[in-house]
Amino acid sequence: MNKHRMMYLVFLAMLLLAVTACGKGEGQASEPEQTNQSVEKATRTVTHLKGEAVVPAKIDKIVVLSAAYIDHLLTIGEKPVGVNVETRYGGDYLPYLASELEGVELVGSADSPNLEAIVQLEPDVILIESRTAENTYAQLEKIAPTLVLGTEWLEYGDDTAYWTADLLKVAELYDKVDLAKEKIAELDEKTKQASEKIKALDNHNLAYLRVREKNLQIYAEKGHPTSTLLYHDLGFSKTSSTPEEQRGELSLEVISGLDAHYIVLEVDPNGRDNLKSINESSFWNKVSAVQNNEVYETDSFWLFKGWGVIGRGQIIDEVLKMME
Repeated sequence: MNKHRMMYLVFLAMLLLAVTACGKGEGQASEPEQTNQSVEKATRTVTHLKGEAVVPAKIDKIVVLSAAYIDHLLTIGEKPVGVNVETRYGGDYLPYLASELEGVELVGSADSPNLEAIVQLEPDVILIESRTAENTYAQLEKIAPTLVLGTEWLEYGDDTAYWTADLLKVAELYDKVDLAKEKIAELDEKTKQASEKIKALDNHNLAYLRVREKNLQIYAEKGHPTSTLLYHDLGFSKTSSTPEEQRGELSLEVISGLDAHYIVLEVDPNGRDNLKSINESSFWNKVSAVQNNEVYETDSFWLFKGWGVIGRGQIIDEVLKMME
């Protein structure tokens, strides 16, 4: 190879190296321009009882201070990072939801939340009920966008499906409204099938009673979503002693005239001694349901269960077992 050809090849190689280097340099200069572009996190504005709140379009961590809303979340396949406790049940998960809440942080009661524990969870959103908002909203809003849901049942009039309103609102946060409607429809079908069995009974007068520490109460026909489930959706008939809208008290002297073929007896944790006295009363033992061994003891979980798909489904299962 002659001298001139050798010099030409060396020059060509150097030229190729220079072009390659320039190409890399241009690419490196453009990368920071792309990676430094700020991408605004997607959000949505949600209307609730305290106004409007801006929340992430994709919620990763939510703290819930309501048994009903825990039920709603689990219904649509979402798990909260923190939930409230119920102090009358030992400050732990509600038993009927406990199996699905393993590992979820307990953050105090709805009325007295553990603010420090909630801060440490760094939630995207906090859900609370209207009945507890006055005491907690201002504090919680400083931690994360706080949505206040729930309305007093009387404001719904004769709408017995009012409990679904908050389920659908919660489902909106996750773009799962269709799933929530499917779950409601499945529950409606289950309720319908159970109601057909109940209405086929010769007698289906039912009294829904609560044994408290020092008194005995009877729930109203409409006063709670559990009541409307029993008397409206499932088709039990109310007794002559059943109030229409507000629960009342029953004295032992009056209870002997209770025309109940079935009694659901809800017993408070501190009501055991009172229950013993009631069972020993001659007045109590004159009631048809008592004489026919149709008294079914439950607990205050029914008060929580009535607000959600999971809980209502469990109540129906318990009622059908009563009918066996």
